[in-house]
Amino acid sequence: MLYKHTATELSTMLKAKKITAVELINDIFDRIEKTESKLGSFTLLKKESALEEAKKVDEKIARGEELLPLEGIPVAIKDNMVSKGDLTTSASKILANYEGIYDATVVKRLKEAGAIIIAKTNMDEFAMGSTTKSSYIQESKNPWDLERTPGGSSGGAASSVGGYQVTLSLGSDTGGSIRQPAAFCGIVGLKPTYGRVSRYGLMAFASSLDQIGPMGRSVEDVAALFNVIGGYDEMDATSMELEMPDFTANLDGNIKGMKIGIPKEYFIDGLNPKIKKVTEDAIENFKKLGAEIVPISLPNTEFAPATYYIIAPAEASSNLARFDGVRYGYRAGSYNGIEDMYIKTRSEGFGPEVKRRIMIGTYVLSAGYYDAYYKKAQKVRRLIKNDFEKAFNEVDVILTPATPGTSFKLTDKKTPVELYLEDIFTIPANLSGIPGLVIPAGKVDNLPVGIQLLGKAFDEATILKAGDAYEKAYTKMEIPEFEASVNKVRDIKKSVK
Repeated sequence: MLYKHTATELSTMLKAKKITAVELINDIFDRIEKTESKLGSFTLLKKESALEEAKKVDEKIARGEELLPLEGIPVAIKDNMVSKGDLTTSASKILANYEGIYDATVVKRLKEAGAIIIAKTNMDEFAMGSTTKSSYIQESKNPWDLERTPGGSSGGAASSVGGYQVTLSLGSDTGGSIRQPAAFCGIVGLKPTYGRVSRYGLMAFASSLDQIGPMGRSVEDVAALFNVIGGYDEMDATSMELEMPDFTANLDGNIKGMKIGIPKEYFIDGLNPKIKKVTEDAIENFKKLGAEIVPISLPNTEFAPATYYIIAPAEASSNLARFDGVRYGYRAGSYNGIEDMYIKTRSEGFGPEVKRRIMIGTYVLSAGYYDAYYKKAQKVRRLIKNDFEKAFNEVDVILTPATPGTSFKLTDKKTPVELYLEDIFTIPANLSGIPGLVIPAGKVDNLPVGIQLLGKAFDEATILKAGDAYEKAYTKMEIPEFEASVNKVRDIKKSVK
């Protein structure tokens, strides 16, 4: 059962010739075969090409050549990251047959690092959602309870890692789309600072908010993947030309003297009392590790959701205008003239949530409403960012709950506004451009609960250090309960034989 190991452990085993890359990939796909019908994590599987890449890694080992840290390690990527020759759909009908003609920068860097891309993961259509229910392809399930959502929009990435189908995965985070599903599925997820990871080849939702980031089962694994994908890229005008340190180098478990801020505005009435208790326990545990706990205030936090749901749809309405049926993707079967073709293609190709956000975005950008909504939202965004800058003059890290509740049932009839508020604790980091890390902190009613660590811009090293220290002292990784049913089926088959 190689799939149970972390990327760090697997790399050590490969280098020591205790396993082969081909054995690892076969083990992973055996696991996928047994669990994918339950979880629905993927939109595309690449077993044949993955085995070819694994053979190359084994040949390199046989020649006595040194392996890179992630060489031979299976990785999945979210289906909004372009990869050459692969279907890249953003889980939307309008791109159902689109095949990538180039590699996104993160994909290129994964390949250069020797990581083996095994699949593309399911997601909410164009990354718009908190459940994966808006996917045109399928609903993904939470490995801790198959009746519940894995979160979104990177729900497939989270369920695949949390369900032990893949070792590492890449997600994208516009308002919490890495961190919320990480919390729901009991894994680690990092949203890097805006500009730290290239967005070239990422299908844009909201260009000033989107950020690609790593997801895994340990902070060290996430840091190792971050090492590979981060850094300046001349193909991305928003990419920052800054030094990329080795983010695994300083994970020593020592956070004595680190100042951790606790913002009162995140402990709101809508927060599940049990999650509040898990978060408070985590704060006490950080104290035991030697951190100094500092009460702080982020007074404009309450305006973050409203600000986000003006800015993000406005940018989405602009970005998604390119999908019109003219050059690529879906085109309506019958129409009368080009205007009718646009209308029918977009009406048939986009799902309800995408249409809703395009309409909201178009409205707030329209004449007469731009100043009242969009311009005002940008001013409030600046105030939210100022709050964080002021707070980070006093503290090194800010600790908050990751989500207001645990994973909810896929059948729950939540209104769009209720779903939008699922991201209430994660949105401020995107508006401010700062990094955020979610790590498992416990369980409520047998469902995972995560805490969020926020850091200064381009200071991912500190939140990774804090998260790693907490993980080593207090987090015990568990295999989700649906594993028991998988093993039971396997045992029955054995007894029949």
